[in-house]
Amino acid sequence: MRVFGIDPGSTRTGYGCLDTDGTRHRLVTCGALSMSSKAALATRLQAIHAGLSRLIRESGPDCVVVENLFHARNVRSALVLGHARGVAVLAAVEAGVPVVEYTPAEIKQAVVGYGRAEKAQIQQMVKLLLGLAAAPSPHDAADALAVALCHAHSARAAALGAAAPPARRERSWRAVRVLPAARRSAP
Repeated sequence: MRVFGIDPGSTRTGYGCLDTDGTRHRLVTCGALSMSSKAALATRLQAIHAGLSRLIRESGPDCVVVENLFHARNVRSALVLGHARGVAVLAAVEAGVPVVEYTPAEIKQAVVGYGRAEKAQIQQMVKLLLGLAAAPSPHDAADALAVALCHAHSARAAALGAAAPPARRERSWRAVRVLPAARRSAP
């Protein structure tokens, strides 16, 4: 499966693409689309859309995974980030690729094992999981690869869960049968 991860931002949007079988992962490409913070928001959004559209078309992923906005420091930055996310999702939808979203805490939990991991920890784990000589730089690229790895791990877990027979669950403690004392102590 080929997964394309996106870490949206209004001045720098990270991207990372990897091939995975759910156990082993191979880096295809990663980097960041950078725009001047002095440029108008509309111009930056157009550059994000054009860049991601080209990268998605060239990579040919099976799905695109975007980091979901969970919270922001202020309303203005949340709105601007929402615009960047919107054009990223639009680029994927226009390419006819399904879109999946994960919160930052879900991504950190899946990749590092701790939902409040720091940027350096994410970079190091991405380096280890992909067998890279150095951590991906800038950190936006590492974050985008972490988004893709999160989906690869989640897709594997979902596939394993679908293959396993459902466990029998009792609806109430009253439904559990209690064996007589004589039968419980028998070997």
